Amino acid sequence: MVWCSNKSVTTLFFILTFAASGVRSSSSGDSDVRGKSSPEALEANQVDAPTTTVSKPASCLPLNCTDPHNESIDNCPTSGTSSSDTAVKCSDLPADCLLCNFNCTCVYGEKLNVTCRPKPKVSCTPGGTGSIGHEVVKEMVCQYCYQTEEWQHFCTGYSKCNSVDTPRPLYTSNCTVGRDVVCLGRRNFLKRRECNWTSGYHWSSALFLSITLGGFGADRFYLGHWQEGIGKLFSFGGLGVWTIIDVILIAIRYLGPADGSLYV
Repeated sequence: MVWCSNKSVTTLFFILTFAASGVRSSSSGDSDVRGKSSPEALEANQVDAPTTTVSKPASCLPLNCTDPHNESIDNCPTSGTSSSDTAVKCSDLPADCLLCNFNCTCVYGEKLNVTCRPKPKVSCTPGGTGSIGHEVVKEMVCQYCYQTEEWQHFCTGYSKCNSVDTPRPLYTSNCTVGRDVVCLGRRNFLKRRECNWTSGYHWSSALFLSITLGGFGADRFYLGHWQEGIGKLFSFGGLGVWTIIDVILIAIRYLGPADGSLYV
């Protein structure tokens, strides 16, 4: 009994010792967690987040708004073609004889003044309204040459497209801005225009022929529809029915020239 009691006491002693060591380790772990959770520890362990720099897109504005192909001086006074008595004042030179310092960041439609100077080899005398020596101050509207009004540029060339089609087709034309117009960019440009060309056919003449000689196909022959004209001629105007129909079609301009042009 004594041995058993001593054995029990020994076992109980080891159990109490193990429990006490577990409590100490648990308390030390909690203190470590509390220490790491303190504001000072959080600030010490804080990792700086990587900063990303967002680059701004490069400006797409042109550095130079002048026409790189505007070098011709064929219509400008030069030193070999003008004398001192008949020399043109620099302020009277047209825009196609000048090189201007444009503001590429101007607002569209804004009126502003630009400083211009004569092209190389262009002869002019200093003086005149708005001139300082050979430099000239010109007033302009902030717009590119292709944005000018119809009356400020003229176009050449046309395509023999069908002007009576719906919708009306477009063709490409070569246009040049007026000599006195100051504008940005190219002075010569391509422009899409509506097909509206004419070849000399008069609506009044076609209507007159349809009313008077329509039974013999004169209106069809005049407009270039010679196949239908032969048919009207040998059928006496379709016994009058075809003639009446053609008068109506020409009167409302539905029937036009065979080449697709418009009436004059």
